[in-house]
Amino acid sequence: MGERSFGAGVIIAPSILSADFASLETAAGEIDASGAEWLHFDVMDGCFVPNLTFGPKTAADLRPRSRALFDVHLMVARPDVLIRGFAEAGAGFITFHPEAEVHSHRTLMSIKELGKKAGISIVPSTPVGAIEELLPFADLVLVMTVNPGFGGQKLIPRCLEKVKTLVQIREKQRYGFLVSVDGGINEETAAGAREAGADVLVAGSAFFNAADKAALVRTLRGN
Repeated sequence: MGERSFGAGVIIAPSILSADFASLETAAGEIDASGAEWLHFDVMDGCFVPNLTFGPKTAADLRPRSRALFDVHLMVARPDVLIRGFAEAGAGFITFHPEAEVHSHRTLMSIKELGKKAGISIVPSTPVGAIEELLPFADLVLVMTVNPGFGGQKLIPRCLEKVKTLVQIREKQRYGFLVSVDGGINEETAAGAREAGADVLVAGSAFFNAADKAALVRTLRGN
C-alpha cells in the first residue's frame, strides 16, 4: 500500500484537492495508473483554513476504487471529531495540526489506538521547535510549504529549511517519522524538496494538469 521507511525512495502523494470533484473515481484511477503510492486528502473545514472540501464519506466511497494508501491531512479546527470517521473509512495515515489542538499528544495516541499511522503538520509560520516534544510519537511530519487553504500556490523556499532541521533531529535522536512536503510541488521545486531530505512529496495542481502523469511522477521522484 505504499508504506515504507525513510531512505527507501521518495513517495509521491497526489492530492485530490486539485481533481475535478465531479470525477473523483476517475482521479483515483489516474493516481493508481501513474505509479504514485499514496492518495492525499486535504480535509478543510472553512474554519482552520479558508476553504471547505470533504469528509470521511468521500474517503470511504473511494477506498474500494483505489489501490493507494490514503493519506489524510486534517486542516480543521477540531481534528478529534473526524479522526474515527477517517480511520473507519480506510485511511492509512491521519495527520492533524498541533496549531489547532492543544492536547496534541493525546490526539496522536488516539490515532494510533485506532490502528493508524499518526502525523502532525505545521503551517509556514510555525517553527519546528513548536512540535519538538511530539516528534518521538509521530509517524509522519508534514511541512506545509504554502499557506494552506487553496491549491496552485507557489512553494515558499524558506520552509524547506524546516525539512532539513527535521531530518537532522531524526538522525540525531533516531526517531522513525517520515517527512512530507505539501505545497507548490512541481517539476521545478521537487528537486529542492528531495535534497532537503523529504520522504513524501504531495503534488496537486502539477499532477492533475500533467498530460503524462506517469512521467511527472517519475520526474518528481528524481528518476
